[in-house]
Amino acid sequence: MPGNWGDRERGIVSSGPQLRALAVADAPGRWAALGFALTGAAVALGGVTVQLGAPGRGIVGWALSGIDIAADLDGLATTIAAPSPAPDPVAHPNGAVGLDHVIVLTPDFERTAAALEAAGMPLRRIRRVEAGDFRQGFRRLGPGILELVEAHDAPPGPAHFWGLVVIVSDLEALAERLGDRLRAIKPAVQPGRRIATLRREAGLSVAVAFMDPEL
Repeated sequence: MPGNWGDRERGIVSSGPQLRALAVADAPGRWAALGFALTGAAVALGGVTVQLGAPGRGIVGWALSGIDIAADLDGLATTIAAPSPAPDPVAHPNGAVGLDHVIVLTPDFERTAAALEAAGMPLRRIRRVEAGDFRQGFRRLGPGILELVEAHDAPPGPAHFWGLVVIVSDLEALAERLGDRLRAIKPAVQPGRRIATLRREAGLSVAVAFMDPEL
């Protein structure tokens, strides 16, 4: 899933575009069953709110502060959010402490990167993956990272949201809690971190994985 980035890309900035919310087309009860604490139909992951119950499938849109354009950014439904202070931490039974990154797939890397740059979000790092010969682009958006992935096998068309990665305090405890709903824990691309992917049988319409915190 994720690529590798340095400390500067990982550092949370206080200015510029910041990810504030994701709209997800899942029933709130399905996330509650995975150990997320809900406030109404919303899940707070650090400074990002996952708003559940949206029409459609998967991640259907995002809200960003620090941008001037509220539009369809090469297929990514975008709304403007007001800047806000960091919310109080929420105690999730599954140990979730924040959002690591949101993943976007595109069949046309240059086109999507240009649309993001026009909206004030130029990619800060681009990594070529030799196995598969595709590119990943990264941009810190406040409390989370945008990972743009080049998908050669995708049909022509706009970019689309694909999934998200949640940081949890104890990956082993989560694996014990979720049982066979979670795939085996394995090393992540980021040095010293591990990742485990939620199976589709868990009932979510969006691809979700869980990672260790940064060292």
